[in-house]
Amino acid sequence: MESESWSVTKTLNGSHLFVVEGYTLLKGIGVGKHVKSEKFDAGGHRWIIYLYPDGKYPEDNTVFISVYLALVSLATNVRAIFEFTLLDQSDKGEHMVNDYFTTNLIDGPQIFHFGSFWGIRHFIAKDKLEKSTFLKDDCLKINCVVGVPVTSVEVPKPLVNIPKSDIGSYFGKLLENEKGSDVTFLVGGERFRAHKLVLTTRSTAFKTMFLTGKQEEGPNSDKCIVVDGMEPKVFKALIHFIYTDTLEEDEELLMSCSEFLPSLSESFPGKLLVAAQKYGFPRLELMCQSAIAKEISIDSVGYIMDFADRNQAEELKSLCLKFSTNNVVAVVQSEGFEYLKKNCPWLETELQKIVTGYKSGENSCEEGSQSSVCGQLYGGNISKTKRINKKKNRKRSRKTIEDIADI
Repeated sequence: MESESWSVTKTLNGSHLFVVEGYTLLKGIGVGKHVKSEKFDAGGHRWIIYLYPDGKYPEDNTVFISVYLALVSLATNVRAIFEFTLLDQSDKGEHMVNDYFTTNLIDGPQIFHFGSFWGIRHFIAKDKLEKSTFLKDDCLKINCVVGVPVTSVEVPKPLVNIPKSDIGSYFGKLLENEKGSDVTFLVGGERFRAHKLVLTTRSTAFKTMFLTGKQEEGPNSDKCIVVDGMEPKVFKALIHFIYTDTLEEDEELLMSCSEFLPSLSESFPGKLLVAAQKYGFPRLELMCQSAIAKEISIDSVGYIMDFADRNQAEELKSLCLKFSTNNVVAVVQSEGFEYLKKNCPWLETELQKIVTGYKSGENSCEEGSQSSVCGQLYGGNISKTKRINKKKNRKRSRKTIEDIADI
């Protein structure tokens, strides 16, 4: 008989906000003199914060403020980690965090005993504090988070195996046998029977159609609803999705779109995406975008970006922009990019702004980062990049994306 268990160690956390008013009156209090917070509970123990306005040790010459955490519970060998945050009071959120949770755990948590303390000797220089937005109305605020590791043993809980929902298959059978159907669509010479109740429940577009009587009945349609501008196979896939929330045409949907370039609107996924938008099926629209996204490459990304932009396929467009910025040197030399320049110059401009970080200063080059956009643009020659940015920054907005790729 097989069995298993896990030993799981997590921190039990608690926090306390220590507000110190009348900071100026504490100046000159003396080295080693402190003010303290109220006692607070965290991780099953009681703690207190000590603030030393003139520092804790004489050798610091009253230059720094010190802050310490002490255990006041009657306990020994309490392992804990802690974090002090000096709050920015300018509403900019530029807090000063001394994070022991992630950056100072090389040797593990600190060990506390009753009355012992750990803290930060040089928490902040007094002159820096007094010129900063950490001090407002002669008040400073320090938030302390304490985490005490606790270990537990976990075992798998017995589960009842629940099969996946198959309600879609029953609705699919309802579509197949046409039992109780009360509406007929005529699409490209082919007839499709369906149920108004299902259609109106799934789609507000169909609901509006039936309630307003705008059903596009033709003179020779035998009271069929005529659907123009759509191929029968696309409408069949749409109706199947309405009933089952799946795609009967999966294999065709996932077929390569490359044969339809540059006109992706002629591909099956492209046509089905337009139909999904027309009748209000965002999930189906995303499925189509996902299928087309699999075809993104150096040669195709320009064509796909054009299609995505023209059809408001935002997820697909975002993927194209990200791919292009990560492969800008190759993309600007492709036929797809030439097509983009001639037919969609606004997309070239949008891509240029993203690559150069023109909008918000993003994608700045950092030393050693050749996988970034800047790293690809300049082949990893970071020092050259920095010099170029300094000399040509004022003319940057007048460059084309090809100019950037040639640097």
